[in-house]
Amino acid sequence: MPTFAEAASHVHEARKAGWKNSKHVAQWLTTLKTYAFPIFGERPVDQITTADVLRALSPIWLEKPETARRLRQRIGTVFDWAKAAGHRTGDNPIEGVSKGLPNQGDRDEHFTALPYKDVPQFVTRLREGQANPATKLAFEFLILTASRTSEVLNARWSEIDDFDRLWVVPAERMKMARVHRVPLSTRCVEIIEAAKALPVRSEFIFPSQKPERPLSNMVFLQMLKRMGVDATAHGFRSSFRDWAAEQTSFPREVCEAALAHTVENKVEAAYRRGDLLEKRRELMEAWGRYVGG
Repeated sequence: MPTFAEAASHVHEARKAGWKNSKHVAQWLTTLKTYAFPIFGERPVDQITTADVLRALSPIWLEKPETARRLRQRIGTVFDWAKAAGHRTGDNPIEGVSKGLPNQGDRDEHFTALPYKDVPQFVTRLREGQANPATKLAFEFLILTASRTSEVLNARWSEIDDFDRLWVVPAERMKMARVHRVPLSTRCVEIIEAAKALPVRSEFIFPSQKPERPLSNMVFLQMLKRMGVDATAHGFRSSFRDWAAEQTSFPREVCEAALAHTVENKVEAAYRRGDLLEKRRELMEAWGRYVGG
């Protein structure tokens, strides 16, 4: 009879090949090791009860709600495998655990965004701040490209096309699993050139102090807190979208393509083959000028 830790390791090994996000691959087992293994990791998988799971979830249920929800899901996955493999019978212990946990309250699905009129001043403060140069360059690059945090932090030199002034993000790093070509504005090209002069040599454009690793995924949030700004890094995508809608005449489909959003209308999607690159180039250049003041 395998222990829970052994069962979790087996599930992780069996499933990781199908996961496209390397960060998710690493975090899946780390979350269990941190919060579940100390409580029941060494116990046989058929002897663990709902009460045991409750002990693992309770300390972080309100303090770290998103982590707790992921932990609950991953624990449940391990028990599902254990039952399918003949190591358990009866209900999954995760099924009754919610009855013993407090309500986390309503979850706001929207990311706090800085009003677009405040973005130029924010970028000025960002440039003048005392933070790590790689962090400042990466954050401004994120704002100017309206990209997601993970896309920027894991950006590699091999993805930059200097001749056509493009950043080509491979499908495996995109939320929608499709290649995304990002036209680089004049300021983005300047940022890329500045990144080349950073003292750390790495495959990553914005490396941490350890060349083999990118910046931490918490680095932008920490900077926002230090600057006293009530927003999230992801929220700058909303700032960009609001600016594009209210201050420009670019068509909606161009603005949505800049955010790498898929076309909801299936008929329209079937007939659209291009990615509106040249129109998006004009849009991102205009955004760069606006952000630069």
